Amino acid sequence: MTKFFTSFFLLVVPLLLLNYSLSYANNNEATHADNPSVGNVNAKLLADGKSSPNALVKGENPSANEEDEHAHAPGWTVIPFVLLLLMIATGPLFYEHFWHKNYPKISVLLAAIVVSYYIFALHNTHGPVHALIEYVPFISLLSALYIASGGISINIDKRATPRANVAILAIGAVISNIIGTTGASMLLIRPFVRLNKNRIRSYHIIFFIFVISNVGGSLTPIGDPPLFLGFLKGVPFEWTIIHNVLPWALACLLLCLVFYYFDQKNKDSPEDPDEGPVTYSGKVSIEGTKNFLWLGIVVVAIFFDPNVFEWVPSIDYDGAKVSYVKEIIWLMVAFASYRFASKKAISDNDFSFEPIKEVAFLFIGIFGTMMPAIELVGNFASSPEGSKLITHNTLYWGTGSLSGLLDNAPTYINFLTAAMAAKGSDISVMSNVVEFANGGFPDSTLYLKAIAVSAVFFGAMTYIGNGPNFMVKSIAEQIGIKMPSFFGYIIRYSIPVLLPILFIIWLVFFAFQ
Repeated sequence: MTKFFTSFFLLVVPLLLLNYSLSYANNNEATHADNPSVGNVNAKLLADGKSSPNALVKGENPSANEEDEHAHAPGWTVIPFVLLLLMIATGPLFYEHFWHKNYPKISVLLAAIVVSYYIFALHNTHGPVHALIEYVPFISLLSALYIASGGISINIDKRATPRANVAILAIGAVISNIIGTTGASMLLIRPFVRLNKNRIRSYHIIFFIFVISNVGGSLTPIGDPPLFLGFLKGVPFEWTIIHNVLPWALACLLLCLVFYYFDQKNKDSPEDPDEGPVTYSGKVSIEGTKNFLWLGIVVVAIFFDPNVFEWVPSIDYDGAKVSYVKEIIWLMVAFASYRFASKKAISDNDFSFEPIKEVAFLFIGIFGTMMPAIELVGNFASSPEGSKLITHNTLYWGTGSLSGLLDNAPTYINFLTAAMAAKGSDISVMSNVVEFANGGFPDSTLYLKAIAVSAVFFGAMTYIGNGPNFMVKSIAEQIGIKMPSFFGYIIRYSIPVLLPILFIIWLVFFAFQ
């Protein structure tokens, strides 16, 4: 119980910080509203630290203009972001003990360096505040889904066959869009392993990661973190299912067919030879069904957004309505779903807070350090040289490549920032994002589709591409399944199996558009 309250405290603190930061920032603006030495900077254009020098509202005061020029983070400030992502990739592999002991300190320290530079050197509170605005709902949703799913134990009393396994993957691909790739992965990985307990191999886990932890969750903002970040920025909720459904269907079909080929070649008997012949009832038993109610509340709360319903309470900041109601609901669900969960289900699942604790700390670092990277990408994309390089094809492969090697959530935001800047639009203005998604700029809908599909699909290329990947790998190894190394995963499965399918998706939906 002590660990639970520690983890819960870790999730609540950002919400309190958000409320304090917004109050402080708004009061600070009111105090300096008539002071020309502040830099005469349009607050909305400086939001997220992504405005270009041409977008600043210049004043007559030379000192004001000088301060405007220093309102942008220099190139070296991207180093903490790159360093953190490299350590996330290499830490668990090459210095595991040091990394697992110190990753919270490293992540917070790197974020503090960048945030402090923005606040005290650049006098820019907008970037850090917007990063916090995005982090709070992101981690609140993931936590609620992870904890509520951990209180549900599913047992399938059926003979393990390739068809049964394909059925689970297909069902998981649908469920991923309802409770998220994190929720679906945590809900189904243990019953999937238990079903195949006498014939389980690493490829079972790899294809589970491909389909359920990544590709499957591309139809709704709930499905995968990058799509949820896009929704927070202003991409309409229904946009993803309308535009991603055909790539989703083709990719899931191809992955299930390849998995069926792999599984048919597995000649291991699903029965334990020491137990003799086994009779299967074919029934599915579920322990902790009341937690499905908590998952339902999480999904419904998605719509408790002041930008969707005006009656929802909010905080006004930079001309936008900032939500806090749904975040409170999600954190309450996280607490209640664990407090009142079935003890048997928790025990059957070997539930632990460590995976969500790791995600919470690492994404504090990612959200805190990626501000300069977003700003640099946006500034380059708005330049004549950068604009010429941006097409739906370069966005598909560029977003995809970095989503696999780094993390698909910040990569999605970086490339959406670039695509919008190339069209003279601003990702920090929600109405601009809505217009971009709905085709208000030439080829903008195709651009967003390329970014959205590749961010989700390519997230399966490595263990670090998406949050659930490492969670699933960790659970499999705890059970005793020998998983491929970081590079073994890429060489044995990502390049020969996943990459050709991603190439087919590009040929069918993007190459000739």
